[in-house]
Amino acid sequence: MEVKCYQVGSIGTNCYFVGDEATKRGCIVDPGDEGDRLVQLWKEFGYELESILVTHGHYDHTTALPKVAASFPGIPVMIHREDVCEGGSPAFYQCMHVDGMKYIKDGDTIMVGSIAFVVYETPGHTPGSVVFKSQDAMFTGDTLFAGSCGRVDFPGGDWGKMCVSLRRLASLPGDCKIYPGHEYTSTLDTERRTNPFIRSAMQLG
Repeated sequence: MEVKCYQVGSIGTNCYFVGDEATKRGCIVDPGDEGDRLVQLWKEFGYELESILVTHGHYDHTTALPKVAASFPGIPVMIHREDVCEGGSPAFYQCMHVDGMKYIKDGDTIMVGSIAFVVYETPGHTPGSVVFKSQDAMFTGDTLFAGSCGRVDFPGGDWGKMCVSLRRLASLPGDCKIYPGHEYTSTLDTERRTNPFIRSAMQLG
């Protein structure tokens, strides 16, 4: 699996390109901003786009979504229903609906070439936050950071639900690389040992 990270937007959100070297198919995770740039970078990446994965609906993870989705018509956009507004005024944590959206739920499997990503619902930062996990990698959005976790003081945030989500991730078997929505990569083993928010959540469980 080849992973490239591009920081986009005013607060440097991580947008990931994931490619399956065996099939030369791939996906984009969280097209947060700079849509024209992301479209051009994907064309240079050398993989056929199979899907767009969205960890949650906050603007810094979805601003470029309309541009990217329109540039690759017919490509499914995988997102949880809670974080999408289909009409009227969106909640703070919601993005607007775009063509190609497919609503995902806990336990769904998304194939990207030969890579199987399992969907884990991880509410807390937003009601519809999800994590995409393969055998070797976990794209955690703003649920889990290196040494931290996502804020819960925005509308839609909930510390109790965040604790449940952090305990769930910490209890997963084995180790894998963590690709968060901001800042640096880590590993699940490292976060189990050193992340104070996971340790606090475990004590509350």
